Amino acid sequence: MTTLCYADKTCAIGIHILLEEIGAPYDLRVVDFSTKEQKSPEYLAMNPKGKVPALIRDDGSVLTEFAAIATWLAMTNPEKKLMPTDPEGMARTLEALDFAVGTLHMLSWRLWRRPSAYVSDEEAQKEVQQRGRDAVLAGLEVVNDQLEGKEFLIGDFSIADPALYYVEYWAADVAGWPLPANVQAHFDRMKTRPSVQASRKQERVA
Repeated sequence: MTTLCYADKTCAIGIHILLEEIGAPYDLRVVDFSTKEQKSPEYLAMNPKGKVPALIRDDGSVLTEFAAIATWLAMTNPEKKLMPTDPEGMARTLEALDFAVGTLHMLSWRLWRRPSAYVSDEEAQKEVQQRGRDAVLAGLEVVNDQLEGKEFLIGDFSIADPALYYVEYWAADVAGWPLPANVQAHFDRMKTRPSVQASRKQERVA
């Protein structure tokens, strides 16, 4: 059975949502970041990158990185229509997913969430945090325009939407920042999906 290595309030939320959307049985292995379990010899033997998400597949092989896992899940469950099959639709889906993961998350949110990873001085950390916040909110304005007149990023629900959702979750529920109107509507729409409700239950979010 497929096993998702997962930690609360991480980007693994999005993969959890996709597994729920697919509906096939899976196990959830919670990795305790508070005890640095992700850096333990046992975990590193399985995933040398020492992070989540990591997907242990039926054959025992391990797949890492959000985009790779999401794409594999979509392509191995084509009946769920989690990614368009035409070149343009596939490219636009990956474009939207990469912006959420690569720009909103890694280049922006991480500045706000972990300023100490960039500078040691406390005053400088405050400036880094502010830059991170500004970058996330600016990026969400770009997404807001992309969502104009659409329910989901590509029109229909795709693997890009759980990626955007976890950033929305962080921004709204963790940081308490206001979301642009179309982004807020997307966030609210996502929260009505049973897959997201299952994730929010796991996160202990109302």
